[in-house]
Amino acid sequence: MKRLWLLVVVVSLSSLTFAADEPKESKATDRVQAASDVLNEIQSAPDSGIPEEILSRAECVAVVPSMLKGGFIVGAKYGRGVASCRTAKGWSTPAFFTVTGGSFGFQIGGQAVDLVMLIMNNDGMQHLLSSQFSLGADASVAAGPVGRHAEGDTDWKMRAQVLTYSRARGVFAGATLNGAVMKQDKDSTREFYGHMVTFKAALTGAVEPPAPANPFLSTLAKWAQVAAK
Repeated sequence: MKRLWLLVVVVSLSSLTFAADEPKESKATDRVQAASDVLNEIQSAPDSGIPEEILSRAECVAVVPSMLKGGFIVGAKYGRGVASCRTAKGWSTPAFFTVTGGSFGFQIGGQAVDLVMLIMNNDGMQHLLSSQFSLGADASVAAGPVGRHAEGDTDWKMRAQVLTYSRARGVFAGATLNGAVMKQDKDSTREFYGHMVTFKAALTGAVEPPAPANPFLSTLAKWAQVAAK
């Protein structure tokens, strides 16, 4: 009887230990999945989405799922997102950021929107790696063209460091986003990684992506490969 009781105790303790070791879902993890869903939905839409020429040349991709569009008081937090950059090993592990302030030039109102930002060149990437910069001041920003192929006379090829897009109520279009400040979301970073990870370490490939990063990174890899064909 004592042996049976001891076995029950051992099995119970083992179950508790296993449960404690299991990864817990978090808001940061949910945001990574939501960013993946946004990209899949946008790029799967027929005759819409980000042009292949642009996506194939983007150095980094940043997504803010369900950004709150209301008030636009400078300094008020209204968006949290994730970003990833190209590295020699593929797309980098996600870096978490917030977007605050600024003026938004597409369907201004109270509804939530999905925001996508493409960093198009090394100058824009260096601003992103600094972990805090102002769109339109530190980095030039422009509304990105929409459609399967970009027009030859658009600014994205040489001038714009960041191209921005917005989707609201099923409508996807280029959007202006001037004066907004992007900076590292330290709370989400610690929540996702269990410790502090710098923007530069995450976006340059110095940190191996954990399993919860896979949905976003695999989606980026899929659509970048489609765009490169």
